[in-house]
Amino acid sequence: MTSFLRNLFDTTKSKKKRKKKRKDKSAPSIPPGERVYAIGDIHGRLDLLDALLEKIDADVAARKNADTRLIFLGDLVDRGPDSAGVIERAMELARSSDKVRFLMGNHEEMFLDALTGDIKKVRFFTRIGGQETILSYGMPYAKYRNMEMDELAKKLSGLVPQEHRDFISAFEDYIVIGDYAFVHAGVRAGVPMEEQVSQDLRWIRGDFLRKDDIHEKMIIHGHTISEDVDERCGRIGIDTGAYDTGVLTAIGLEGSDRWYLQTGTPS
Repeated sequence: MTSFLRNLFDTTKSKKKRKKKRKDKSAPSIPPGERVYAIGDIHGRLDLLDALLEKIDADVAARKNADTRLIFLGDLVDRGPDSAGVIERAMELARSSDKVRFLMGNHEEMFLDALTGDIKKVRFFTRIGGQETILSYGMPYAKYRNMEMDELAKKLSGLVPQEHRDFISAFEDYIVIGDYAFVHAGVRAGVPMEEQVSQDLRWIRGDFLRKDDIHEKMIIHGHTISEDVDERCGRIGIDTGAYDTGVLTAIGLEGSDRWYLQTGTPS
């Protein structure tokens, strides 16, 4: 992690002169001098996150100096084995630089809802991958298995450190950089970014996925699993089902160029 943080946010690297590439003026772009990496849904796979960060680290080192930013598209937690570890790693990155940003996914929303102690919300949380999150915070499986839902609801709040809760609560709903908008799930067509509602940004599928709408920005999103990167005319989906497939994906953006980094192989 040390080398990753040093390379990603080191602005002292010397700039090398390179021939300018011809660019498609109609293609979406990032402002000059900036570079963005966005990481898809991690779902508790700390092993894959660390491996992907190393790939990003190597990619940064191989390119010219740029103002580099890192965006997590949400759903850091649930389903995979180490949600607590992923949150710790994310906090480590956030403490190291203000150039790391996090989007609120529907699974973070459900996690925070469960931490209120509401039995219905805890029950729903455990059905959609929350069991693995709870176990990652140190609860033995045998104890979890024998616990009544009302007891679990009471215990859960004390199981998760307040620092983790505060960190997740501060996640954003969307981020706009240049001609790109980064969201967890998607957007409502025809609605300006500043008027989009959290429910859609964190949960939408439906028409957003079925229709190839052109939006005011090119939408980079996760939430909906595809076998590989899902590039359409108005959106790019990069949720490749890491918790199940072993493939975690990041998109790199600089100028009008974009590229992908992946770790793991399909199981």
